[in-house]
Amino acid sequence: MFRIKIILSVILLSFIIHLPVHAGDDIEKVGEVFTFLLPATAAGLTVYNKDTRGMIQLGESAVLALGVSYALKYTIDETRPNGEDHSFPSNHASIVFASAEFMRKHYGWEYGIPAYLAASFVAYSRVEAEQHYTHDVLAGAAIGILSSYFFTEPYKNLQVSLDYDHDYYGILLSWAF
Repeated sequence: MFRIKIILSVILLSFIIHLPVHAGDDIEKVGEVFTFLLPATAAGLTVYNKDTRGMIQLGESAVLALGVSYALKYTIDETRPNGEDHSFPSNHASIVFASAEFMRKHYGWEYGIPAYLAASFVAYSRVEAEQHYTHDVLAGAAIGILSSYFFTEPYKNLQVSLDYDHDYYGILLSWAF
């Protein structure tokens, strides 16, 4: 089982490794570090907890998020603020928000809040570095969040989430055992 987790971790990280690191200001550099750190942290949590099911869910989420992002990026011809090609959507935002939502939904808000703050910083850093427009990172964030939302289930214990329908809004408490 441990080998499967390591293999899945390597596969997940291979989707992220190819993202280019640009020389630039400190905000951009820190954003690049968080782009690697968030998925690695999510994968590390699954390894630490010996959570094969979580590793698979994270892998599925990452594949969907990056697959949709790349498909859109090479289908929609949008120039970046710096003049380069392939602006929409942000792959960085897609993978970090997929990781943040995975940690939130699978392990709870105590992991989700810091992960969402870090993911938000990555999105900000992409706009600030003129790599993306705001709508690029918002679309990437939505893709990442939705991909993990669909594939991720709570790990165990009490989970708190929003519940809604066309007739109501509320808070859902669930206990997995």
